[in-house]
Amino acid sequence: MSSASFWRFKQSSVLPGFGIALGYTLLYLGLIVLLPLGALVAKASSIGLTGILSAATDPRVSAALWTSFGVSLIAAGVASLFGLLVAWVLTRYDFPGRKLVDAMVDLPFALPTAVAGIALAALYAPNGWIGSFLEPLGIKVAYTPLGIFVALVFIGLPFAVRTVQPLIAEIESELEEASATLGASRWRTVWSVLLPPLLPGVLTGFALAFARSVGEYGSVIFIAGNLPYVSEIAPLLIVIKLSEYDYTGATVIATIMLAISFSTLLLINLIQAWSRRRFGYV
Repeated sequence: MSSASFWRFKQSSVLPGFGIALGYTLLYLGLIVLLPLGALVAKASSIGLTGILSAATDPRVSAALWTSFGVSLIAAGVASLFGLLVAWVLTRYDFPGRKLVDAMVDLPFALPTAVAGIALAALYAPNGWIGSFLEPLGIKVAYTPLGIFVALVFIGLPFAVRTVQPLIAEIESELEEASATLGASRWRTVWSVLLPPLLPGVLTGFALAFARSVGEYGSVIFIAGNLPYVSEIAPLLIVIKLSEYDYTGATVIATIMLAISFSTLLLINLIQAWSRRRFGYV
């Protein structure tokens, strides 16, 4: 790389120390992120591609992966939708207790996941405060995949709210008034005026909620029931493999989760980048 190319690559800044900062960043990413992931893949590859494919197609492993990723995708989508509504209410409306409700949104961040799982299991169990009303209707939440969905929406909602809330605050109410003056209906205003600038934030919240949901363990195991082929999640299966001293099997499952998670998040980021180019918002 020539000197001129280097200086074009180096962006001007009021703070000195570009080389030190870049070196620290690469060292941090290498030691904390890339090295553990590389060791994980190396350990899993010791059994060869055939062994990895055999582990991935094992009925119990496949069922756990489908449960983890399938429920996580649905839960992240629902959390993004309701997170957008919650963020809109907290930003655009003033009502008694608004600050308290706004603070409660962050509760899943501070609450230990095991406490959240126990609380949800107690609420939605057949004899719980909510489950006792659902049981006569034939709706069973606790110890089913539906219970996993409830837990993942609970822990994913704050990500959806906090990523889109600042964007809503930046939208001037005059835009809505101008749209109404031009004769647009409320739904046309929402679709054409409000959603385009919010879409990148919604997708970011979806990606964060999905990433958190895939690896969630503490708040799920208490309400899932952990039945193989029914409500067993992949992180629990990894813990079971480790308790059986099957370290290679555990790393293989973890590597498969890593590959699926990376591919899914890459796709979400590509869609997010497309939405920014499409609607002109960064």
